[in-house]
Amino acid sequence: MKLAILDRDGTLGAAGQLPANWAALPGALEAVAGLNRAGWHVVLATNQPGLGLGEMGMVELNALQASMHRALAAVGARIEAVFYCPHAPGEGCGCRKPAPGLLQQIAERYGAEPHETWVIGSCADHLQAGAHLGAHLHLVCVQTAAALRAGQPMPDGFPPHVQTHASLAELAAALLPAEPLPPPAAPPAPA
Repeated sequence: MKLAILDRDGTLGAAGQLPANWAALPGALEAVAGLNRAGWHVVLATNQPGLGLGEMGMVELNALQASMHRALAAVGARIEAVFYCPHAPGEGCGCRKPAPGLLQQIAERYGAEPHETWVIGSCADHLQAGAHLGAHLHLVCVQTAAALRAGQPMPDGFPPHVQTHASLAELAAALLPAEPLPPPAAPPAPA
């Protein structure tokens, strides 16, 4: 089994997007499609504090996820499941990353061992949760991590043994060297 646990915001799509305008980061959808074709199980683990703070409801979250799934399907990619923490910061739950609860739920659902699990994200919290599992840790240097580069020392807050990549597409290409990724999809025409 090969299980990839992605963070949505800042890894697959830009952080802070609204449902009506969700857009993937360049090459991210094609990277997921490549992983899918190679037999990887690809899931998301995301903190959604807006739910706990009352800033968004399930209707908005579901609309955003539906937009994401449509964009993935358009290039032949799929996310098998979305796990999210609905709690606000400070609620003391065990599922809000960097706590490991959300990722533990995913590993249990899939029956994945640590050596079969790749935790991929652009923030320290996501990778810290993966470190608790003993998973392979991969940082994509986009969005909040755009200033970080491969080979540089990691800032405080990141767990040890993190591998760095310029993007999700670069990471997928490294994991799937025998299979070239399809070219990025053309952006949708304005409505």
